[in-house]
Amino acid sequence: MVSINTGKKEEKISLSTTKEGEKQNWKVPLFKMYSDKEDINSISAILKRGMQWAEGPEIKEFEEKVSNYLENRNSLSFNSGTSALHVLLSAYNIKNKEVITPSFTFIATANAIPMARGIPVFADIEEKTLGLDAKDVENRITEKTKAIILVHYGGQPAKDTEKIRRIAEENDILLIEDAAEAFGATINQKKVGTFGHGAMFSLCQSKIITTGEGGLAITDDKKVLKTMRLIRSHGREDNNYFDSEKEPGYIQIGHNFRLPTISAALGISQLNKIDKIINMRIKCAEQYNNQLSKIKELKTPEKIEGFKNVYQLYTLKLNDKETRDSLQNFLQKNGIMTKVFFSPIHLSKYYRERYKYREGVLPITEKMYERVLTLPMFPHIKKQEINYTTGKIKEFFDKK
Repeated sequence: MVSINTGKKEEKISLSTTKEGEKQNWKVPLFKMYSDKEDINSISAILKRGMQWAEGPEIKEFEEKVSNYLENRNSLSFNSGTSALHVLLSAYNIKNKEVITPSFTFIATANAIPMARGIPVFADIEEKTLGLDAKDVENRITEKTKAIILVHYGGQPAKDTEKIRRIAEENDILLIEDAAEAFGATINQKKVGTFGHGAMFSLCQSKIITTGEGGLAITDDKKVLKTMRLIRSHGREDNNYFDSEKEPGYIQIGHNFRLPTISAALGISQLNKIDKIINMRIKCAEQYNNQLSKIKELKTPEKIEGFKNVYQLYTLKLNDKETRDSLQNFLQKNGIMTKVFFSPIHLSKYYRERYKYREGVLPITEKMYERVLTLPMFPHIKKQEINYTTGKIKEFFDKK
């Protein structure tokens, strides 16, 4: 048992000790899903209906609400962000073409490229927002380049978004935004996901709004939208399969990548409170910033004028790997879960062997991987949980 002074009263907290393979009972978990009665009621209504649990009207309603939120871009829902990006790239036909992407991202960003039969080309990132570096992107463009995938890390719009958009336009290249972590983030009040030809958002459990699992593909091309609909549901023209007596028309091969109706209903409910959720995250980040910004051994997320960070992640930058690893271990021993997002994809087994990538080719990516550490962040994290976390971080550096 340990005692924690929260400012109001001293609390006794039980911290678990774990053996290898056992799950730790975290005092401060990395994330929790935020929900309310509206979420519960939206799901219950579908269950009580007893029908249209798949392909119900809530799916179209959810997609239309997302489209309205994103400046009337066409929106299509999927069972995951991975499926959404895979289908988006397939519909844009990247077969045998190069797609420039960061290595500093979740591996699904890169995996979607060979799954859509394209060729991944990794470019380096800049240190401020951990997004693609425009100059390095420009240097990697060849005659075979079909697209650029721009990732908005952790809810922070990538610093070079506008530069990369201009590069794409000048070279007649597709710009696809992986905005999995940045739903609601903006640059000069323009929402991420609307800067390029297409975009993907994730609705996985830790994201800004969530349906448990799920994703969204966004496009400004109606032909691409039509192709995505076919790929999403078995290559079927008539997508109202369960409510129709007509023989379905299958005109190409496809997957079953549909979002269930229950998930879509939850998505509607979550979207209804998007502003509240984002504001809660920003307030939590401000509390972290106020308590950590004076520690010279670390950097808190940097603010850029006109950029709205929705803080899907709250990531610190440390001076070196040894300090980062030691801090993570210290926090773990005190019941605080942290995580390193993300390990360089180009150094993973498949990309080393298939595409012959090696250490040193993306120096900033490899450097930042060794220095970042993500702290607990969710809309309803308690002040005392942030105080406990920041207090332990201060304690760690006071001992050094």
